[in-house]
Amino acid sequence: MSTSVLLLIALASIIILLLLVIKAKAHPFVALLIVSLLVAFTTGIPADKIVTTIEKGMGGLLGHIASIIILGSMLGVLIELSGGAESLAKTLTKTLGDKRTIAALTIVAFILGTPVFFEVGFIIIIPLIYGFSKVSHVSPLKFGLPMAGVMLTVHVALPTHPGAAAAASILHSDIGWLMLAGIGISMVVGVVGYFVARSMNKRNYHLSVQVLEQQQTADAPDAPKLSRQHLTPPSALTIGGLIVVPIALIVSGTLCQAFLAEGNTVRQVMTVIGTPPVALLISLGLASWLLGIRRGMSLKKLGESTGGAIPSSADVILVAGAGGAFGGVLVASGIGNALAQALETIHLPLMPAAFLLALVLRASQGSATVAILTTAGLLSEAVAGLAPAQLVLVTLSTCFGALGLSHVNDAGFWVVTRYLGLSVPDGLRTWTVLTTVMGVAGFVLTWALWFMV
Repeated sequence: MSTSVLLLIALASIIILLLLVIKAKAHPFVALLIVSLLVAFTTGIPADKIVTTIEKGMGGLLGHIASIIILGSMLGVLIELSGGAESLAKTLTKTLGDKRTIAALTIVAFILGTPVFFEVGFIIIIPLIYGFSKVSHVSPLKFGLPMAGVMLTVHVALPTHPGAAAAASILHSDIGWLMLAGIGISMVVGVVGYFVARSMNKRNYHLSVQVLEQQQTADAPDAPKLSRQHLTPPSALTIGGLIVVPIALIVSGTLCQAFLAEGNTVRQVMTVIGTPPVALLISLGLASWLLGIRRGMSLKKLGESTGGAIPSSADVILVAGAGGAFGGVLVASGIGNALAQALETIHLPLMPAAFLLALVLRASQGSATVAILTTAGLLSEAVAGLAPAQLVLVTLSTCFGALGLSHVNDAGFWVVTRYLGLSVPDGLRTWTVLTTVMGVAGFVLTWALWFMV
């Protein structure tokens, strides 16, 4: 099938998906499956492999995030019912002041996002976002958008994450310099994202019922408290510790793998403990004791409370999984490669070519990591003979290309928009625009440095 036909199919699939969700009011899960089937049929994927391709795309993603979302939601429920999120929010707001709180939390998100995968880190800080929005009586978007934006920035740009690390290996760029340059540029990009998000938050968005209920339980004095314990809320230090525990375990696991020998017992233990699901499970166990049993909650009530998080998590899991299925079909159809080849024929200069290749691959199949790896592979011969500093900048240009255009085929889009209560149109107006502006800002800064080295 020709490149032009594949590109038309890609464009048509996105339009149909948006029409199904926005105009026909179809649930995103159903709409994504329908469009996945249409793309599979029209691009000529063999009939006996269509369902397998969809299942592989969905299963591969759900295997990575399903347990994380459920365990993170259970932890969030216990923090919420104990009043801990509000306790932490009030303490920090009183210490920092209302005007500096969002900026301070964005800095916290930058730090937390450095060692932790984007989806994992975002799910862990969701209780914080809800807690601060309740205390401040504002939309969770005011905290959530800049925090999510900066976490995704460090996820794509720093070699503590697989995309940037693998790209550095493929393009032979120095990891140390990539880390230093990535941190410096990402800090500036984070500032840009903070002000862009603040501008977006000047308008009101219609939030989902679930998120509105989260606010109402705190905003209305006489509203039912969802079986919240009528006890003195736990200290801010306790809640902060429960949020930091999984982060610390994940970082420790990574460091042990990097610095300890393969047969080392500590390394083997921490390799397991430092995986996101196990780290969250440990934090959930601590929360069950500290926020539940120790405060007089019965085992039956504890089970009901944590189990109540599963239905609310199901929507996020199903939609993210269907997004993975759609992305899998787009990859199997060859649409991503067709876009890359079409862009290669234009013969752009190396830096903008790296950025645009990663950007179109990100837009076409959803995964930032896949976009980075594919672009790095396409450029592996073109970078021969470049100076070490130039190799680092080409790598960063690729990474920032993969930051932009997070939309309906990206699992991260659904995680952010569903947890923040955004509709699909509002998600495209906010999250998609925010990631793209931040990606362009990162590229512009990187390209400016190109002329200085």
